[in-house]
Amino acid sequence: MFLIAGLGNPGDKYSLTRHNVGFLVIDEIAKRLITTSNINNSNFKAIVIKAPNTLLVKPQTFMNLSGESILPIADYYNIPNENIIVIHDDLDLKFGSVKFKIGGGHGGHNGLRSIDANIDKDYIRVRIGIGKPEDKKDVANYVLNNFSKDELNQLNDIISHVIGAIDAIKKEPLEKVKSTFTIK
Repeated sequence: MFLIAGLGNPGDKYSLTRHNVGFLVIDEIAKRLITTSNINNSNFKAIVIKAPNTLLVKPQTFMNLSGESILPIADYYNIPNENIIVIHDDLDLKFGSVKFKIGGGHGGHNGLRSIDANIDKDYIRVRIGIGKPEDKKDVANYVLNNFSKDELNQLNDIISHVIGAIDAIKKEPLEKVKSTFTIK
């Protein structure tokens, strides 16, 4: 079983923000699946959608506490970290870049910091580049602002690419996925 978590913030006002790109990927995966069912368990603090051999997760704890959602789900379903895939925005990558890694630092991303504190660092990360604000002091506003029109036009292709990569991660070694699906 795989746990695929898209990071973001709950609520309509955040739905198209850069910080919610993980939620957008989960929503698109769920749309494409033939059979799914929602799992209702208040201990999970998440929207959890069960699909064949996969749990799709959208933490509802707000970004900075994402680990408090992922840990109880992984524990309940006995999912090892190597089968946990976290999709998140990355300021250090230009918009549209897609990279993959296991472990490493959180790079100041509070959602990853929370996950690292709760389950450790050895899970798969799908990093989607959102670019940086011109003023480095404006990071919070930048990630919580909506994508531009131009970015939204490109986002469907990026999300489709990421979904293909996630399908490959479930079947192939990460190194092969990196060589096939990385976008710089």
